Amino acid sequence: MKKNLGKVAAVYPMPVLMVAAYDENDIVNVMNAAWGMTCATDKIALFIDEEHKTTQNILKTKAFTVSIADVAHMDVADFFGIATGNKMPDKFAKTGYHATTSTFVHAPIVEEFPVTMECELAEVIDTDNMYAIVGTIVNVCADEEVLNEKDKIDPLKLNALIFDQFQSGYYVSTEKVGQAWNAGADLFKKSK
Repeated sequence: MKKNLGKVAAVYPMPVLMVAAYDENDIVNVMNAAWGMTCATDKIALFIDEEHKTTQNILKTKAFTVSIADVAHMDVADFFGIATGNKMPDKFAKTGYHATTSTFVHAPIVEEFPVTMECELAEVIDTDNMYAIVGTIVNVCADEEVLNEKDKIDPLKLNALIFDQFQSGYYVSTEKVGQAWNAGADLFKKSK
């Protein structure tokens, strides 16, 4: 029997995304964002508040990167969610992490995170119900250690953090249990 829980954002899993952008002085700011997702093969939407320092940087520079946080860097990823660049302008420097400028966009790549999408600002959606930064993904770079033999990102090697908004926990997925567009193929054949 199901129990009513009221209004709960009941989507699981949520990504743990590290959104990075330069300010007007090329100082790196990074924020932790769980409310983001690809919305086309070359687009990513970030549902982040306009007041964030990173959001303001993106609006000024028209570029940003989005990295996937992994378990090896969970402490810093969480710090990027706790500390705000509006009150702590040197929060990136406090981590001791390293950033290089993307070859494709004027935005920082945080070297410690294993996968990074390099993005140009495509659109800002500002309605009564949503504020979103939409970026065009112009390149993805990844550490060789997280790639398989065909140079595809291997989720089991990546150890990407998954955010649980029910209890505010971080998790990782450790097992492949099926193949997409194949697990339901027998049911599809029966329905014809």
